[in-house]
Amino acid sequence: MLATATELFAENGIRAVGIDRILSESGVAKASLYSSFGSKDALVRAYLEGLDMRDRARWADAIEVVDDPLDRIYTFFDLAAASAPVRNFRGCQYLNAATEFPAVAESILAPVRDHRDWVLERITENLEAAGCARPEEPAARIQLVYDGALARSKFAHSEEPIHRGREMAAELIRIARP
Repeated sequence: MLATATELFAENGIRAVGIDRILSESGVAKASLYSSFGSKDALVRAYLEGLDMRDRARWADAIEVVDDPLDRIYTFFDLAAASAPVRNFRGCQYLNAATEFPAVAESILAPVRDHRDWVLERITENLEAAGCARPEEPAARIQLVYDGALARSKFAHSEEPIHRGREMAAELIRIARP
């Protein structure tokens, strides 16, 4: 059921996909939804937690042989550029979820905040490892560029904005380093 929900949410948006469609396409009885998750909100949270774990693992795998801390930062952009066409340029699934649930309880969007905090922490620690004395401000700017690149990629239906975002991140890093 979670695998089906993940595909449907990623492709169509969370609010556009009803429980009946998830149950129908997964072949699972309604009672299983409530015994496994309790509600659609809990299913959405499980979906977002799964995205977070998947993306953390993808990044960790990608940087396993990357020694340069700056290349580790650029890996966020590289992974996004590679996956954008595969995901039909849906943009950032975390930002999409936050847009769909602007006034929702903290419990549903906690995985979105956790993921964003994790990305910012990885950028910050890699800037520090690269010799940036005060990495917090450039890290926040790089994350902002990353967010914008993903959003523009969605509207342009192209990975080019993500490549430009990577270039802009490199410029921010050049300015921030001694």
